[in-house]
Amino acid sequence: MDLKGKRVILVGLGKSGVAAARLCLAQGATVIGTDRSPLAALSEEARALPIERLAGGHAQVDFAAAELIVVSPGVGALPELERAERAGVEVIGELELACRFVTAPIVAVGGTNGKSTATTLVAALLTASGRRVFAGANLGIPAAEAASEAYDVVVWEVSSFQLERAATFRPRVSVLLNVTEDHLDRYPDFDAYARAKGNAFANQLPQDVAIVPAGDALCEAQARRGRGRVITFGASGDYVLEDRVVVEAAGGARFSLAGGKLHGRHNQLNAAAAIAAARALGVEVAAIEAGLAGFEPLPHRMALVAQRGGVRFYDDSKGTNVGASVTALDGLLEERGVLIAGGRDKHGSYAPLVAALQRKGRAVVLIGEAARRIADAIGSAVPVRFADSLEQAVAEAFRLARPGDAVLLSPACSSFDMFDSYAHRGDCFARAARALPESPAEESRA
Repeated sequence: MDLKGKRVILVGLGKSGVAAARLCLAQGATVIGTDRSPLAALSEEARALPIERLAGGHAQVDFAAAELIVVSPGVGALPELERAERAGVEVIGELELACRFVTAPIVAVGGTNGKSTATTLVAALLTASGRRVFAGANLGIPAAEAASEAYDVVVWEVSSFQLERAATFRPRVSVLLNVTEDHLDRYPDFDAYARAKGNAFANQLPQDVAIVPAGDALCEAQARRGRGRVITFGASGDYVLEDRVVVEAAGGARFSLAGGKLHGRHNQLNAAAAIAAARALGVEVAAIEAGLAGFEPLPHRMALVAQRGGVRFYDDSKGTNVGASVTALDGLLEERGVLIAGGRDKHGSYAPLVAALQRKGRAVVLIGEAARRIADAIGSAVPVRFADSLEQAVAEAFRLARPGDAVLLSPACSSFDMFDSYAHRGDCFARAARALPESPAEESRA
């Protein structure tokens, strides 16, 4: 893609927009950046870019005069962009821009839940094989930064937002872990959301690989939109999870997860998908074993933070939607768990969470703005308690738990009613759990 002398408009000047601007400038483009936020609210990096900035809205921007428009993932549909497209201007996302300048094979890891863990693990397995790996996109470092240096493999966590305007994006390996209800404030319906997730497969060719969970008809249908070779993981898949061992059906290779730090069956399935991706790129068994042994999971994703009185406390604060919390509950290796949930409501159905609580829940402690709505959905399915703070919720959950149980923070909601972020929420949970006595008073147990 030749951008030299081209007029490029960037919509959104957050982290992705800044990285896209730097890439376009390096390619010789003339760059104009626009953002809804006022100039003073932009980052120091955005204000320092040698570009023309039009902040505080898009009214001053002549989109039709652009030769290319690059949209940051957080920017939804805009009538200005639709008019520009009708006028013949190409409108792409930051991920699409990046992929046009990356020459290394790309591994894309998508899904409603688990994609950060799987992305990080894929990168760790590839790094253990001696490859120089870039890991990023939705995972912290913008995709466009992968174009600044030479890498052996690029591993991108891809969100539905990033895949909306990705017309030529073609990963060598594309993983879709799952698709459950989320972001329905952006999409007209679940099918539109699922299709955005599946865009990562659309341009794959027969020499490419599509990795999806065995028996998941929705994910497989998305994979079949492209022509990549479909590989499955999970029960009866090409990479089968047997207890805490991933077995490669074709060659019989076995990869033990015992002794590692990945907690929960869902994370073991994420590991199976990551192993499948690494094997698709020719990583040897010994390198995968070394990568698994040294892997440090990301914080706030099913992290074991404390043990008190035979009860394990898991921080899954990144579980910000119902599907994530259902997966975390069902993934508990403990027979029962006390769930701490609640926060800012995303207006989806809590019915799947109620079903999971009936399968695995000892009780639930609710916090935040969504507490009453969740309680109404649960009814009498399991005991329900309310708490005014996370510290109070942790103490109450400990009283409700039995030895051998788990206490699980997996809120099914965003954090912004009570906390700065999911990380802030998770840190508060961990501190509260570690501050507990070895056991609650016997008379306070439910």
